[in-house]
Amino acid sequence: MEGPRPMTTRSTQPDLLYSEEEEALRAVVRDLLRDHCGAADVIARTESDAPHDRALWKALADGMGLAGLLVPEAQGGQGASHREAAVVLEELGRAVAPVPYLTSAVVATEALLAGEGDEAAKLLAALASGRTVGALAVALSVAPGGAYRAVRHEDGALHGELTGIADAAAADVLLVPAEDGGLYAVNADDTATVTITPQVSFDLTRPVATVTFEGAPARRVGAAEPAVRRALRAGAGLLASEQLGVADWCLTETVRYLKERKQFNRPVGGFQALKHRLAQLWLEVVSLRAAARNAADALATGSADSDVAVAVAQAYAAPVAVRTAEEALQLHGGLGMTWEHPVHLYLKRAKADSIAYGTAGGHREALAELVDLRAP
Repeated sequence: MEGPRPMTTRSTQPDLLYSEEEEALRAVVRDLLRDHCGAADVIARTESDAPHDRALWKALADGMGLAGLLVPEAQGGQGASHREAAVVLEELGRAVAPVPYLTSAVVATEALLAGEGDEAAKLLAALASGRTVGALAVALSVAPGGAYRAVRHEDGALHGELTGIADAAAADVLLVPAEDGGLYAVNADDTATVTITPQVSFDLTRPVATVTFEGAPARRVGAAEPAVRRALRAGAGLLASEQLGVADWCLTETVRYLKERKQFNRPVGGFQALKHRLAQLWLEVVSLRAAARNAADALATGSADSDVAVAVAQAYAAPVAVRTAEEALQLHGGLGMTWEHPVHLYLKRAKADSIAYGTAGGHREALAELVDLRAP
């Protein structure tokens, strides 16, 4: 007689490695970006009145279905997880791609996943298809647990002004928190009642804007507080993967350049002082990869430690991405100071990301509260 089968328990350890499917996804996205998101094209867009690359967004979202990675199949999405979305964001960070993936396919989508009713379901399917771009009307600087501004809701319409809204100019629909506690959807192209005014943006590949509502017709899609908190947590957690992509590109390109650049008839990269600087950067980027993967895995599995994982990732990611970009600029010498070389795009993205969804210092304070290590 066969004895009882041994019980199996699911490991509680995070999986920091990439699966074969995730590596295949990376290869496809990288190939697409290599063909359609060259550095010269991105720089040219930052000098134009149309910083967002609509054609690239269509290829990513409509052609490859990447806008719906976080949306269950039953609701019109791909039924993937934050791990796959993190891989996409790594590659978008490596290319500083001017597309609203983080703001629409992650943040706005997560807000709608916490929504309720037919309107939320309809908008979620539209965002998953990629044919509609969404933006959460909360300032890009707001941390997952931070205070955010809301507008007045009266007689089915919104009144008020919100600032620092990332990718508002690219959005078809805005998800707006109101003072009555509701989250409302507003058509961004209703120019009679919605005014989107560009603000001066340090990172021209992710512009921010002021949005003014003057009696804008609104449809309720759920409660604002849980939706905003969920959206900002996912945004902060997956932003670390974008920062990883930025840092990885800066390190890789700097090593390549120093192998080719010669001084005193030898490659500059052969000087020991520079080797030490690059080795330190490599250690920091590898550690950033672990923190970013941990945050993505925690969000994907619904871990009880998700808040801790996100806070750790963001507390570490911002300074590493900024330092790696600064070193890339410095070690490229005079070439790095030119407008034609793309390193300035990466430094600006790293600096802008360092205050997106909370600062590193703010996340360290949040982490101290989460693990009960408050300052005396």
